[in-house]
Amino acid sequence: MKDFYFWKITLSLAFASFFVFASMYVVQPLLPLFVKEFDVTVSASTLTLSMTIVGLIIGLIILGFFSDRMGRTYFIKLSLIGSVIPFFLIPLSESFYIIVFLRFIQGFALAGLPAAALAYLNEEIDRGSVGFATALYISSNALGGMAGRVFTGYLTDRFSWETAFYVFAIVGVFVSIAVILLLPKSRFFEASKLPFKKDMEGMGFHLKNPAILLTIGIGVVLQLSFTSIWTYLPFHLGSKPFSLSIETISYTFFAYGLGVIGAPLAGWLAGNLGLKKVRIAGILVMTLGACITFSQSVAIIVIGLCVLCLGFFTAHSLTAASVTEQATHHKGSASSLYLVAYYIGVTLGSSLGPLWNTAGWNGIVLLAVLLPLIYLTFVVGMQQRISKRNRNS
Repeated sequence: MKDFYFWKITLSLAFASFFVFASMYVVQPLLPLFVKEFDVTVSASTLTLSMTIVGLIIGLIILGFFSDRMGRTYFIKLSLIGSVIPFFLIPLSESFYIIVFLRFIQGFALAGLPAAALAYLNEEIDRGSVGFATALYISSNALGGMAGRVFTGYLTDRFSWETAFYVFAIVGVFVSIAVILLLPKSRFFEASKLPFKKDMEGMGFHLKNPAILLTIGIGVVLQLSFTSIWTYLPFHLGSKPFSLSIETISYTFFAYGLGVIGAPLAGWLAGNLGLKKVRIAGILVMTLGACITFSQSVAIIVIGLCVLCLGFFTAHSLTAASVTEQATHHKGSASSLYLVAYYIGVTLGSSLGPLWNTAGWNGIVLLAVLLPLIYLTFVVGMQQRISKRNRNS
């Protein structure tokens, strides 16, 4: 039976995670609308997502360093407050590029939660319960990302995108107040006295390890392919022959619900069949799902998106787990490096406007299918070479 202290921590972080990840992806269904309303290109409209992720990547590095030295809860609470303020300011802006700038600032603020949350859980919760708390936190990431996209589309079609942002701002205020009041202060945090240079040396150590680099590369490629499908899906379904509304398109993001199933399923399968086999299966399932979205039937495209999500979250969760397994030292740095690489994949996947302009949906899907398969073939070949070299040495 979990005690009250456990539930205060776990539920506070779950709500915080839900809101932070909803905020991160809130613009994804709105990209075609920004093109029309602000008279910008497709590539420019995607900056509202990609620049948020750039801010997040910078924030992960900087705020992760400070959270190791100043404490966890401070940055978790600051993350929530910093992510709420832009929701009030963005609807007031008449300049699209000011919106992009505010999204960049919002991304930096959002990083406070992922930079500190897992370390906080591991420090404050006993070994027997931390796995459950971590699973709930990660599930909240997926649910928040899904809810942010779905509710934004619904509110925008019924009212306006500005109304959607104000609603998220108000929800954020309540979540922030709840977390500020409920989240317990750290009891077991020990401030790191190592200089920033040592943190960078830890990351540098992993960058010299070919096995870890190959695994981190899988994370980049998976996220690039996955994000590209979801970023350009609203443009595809919003144009002929589909001509779907923003609200209807946003409902396709319910496919993310399979991520809640995919991650724990992957862990169970990996325990029985082996991590590498299940990860390869996840990548193949993901590419199969992408292939299905070539269809001209909305129903079949939705089935493809569900298969895509199941495969992606299976492969991603096992890739993240294998990074820390492969790291013999500086395991925290290895996890941080994977997280940064993961979001680099998001940035790249949301920045394929030139490909969309020249090859359309078929070009996006073809990249999403071929890139993971080519990289997987490369990884298998390289791992065999590394194993052979290790046996001979």
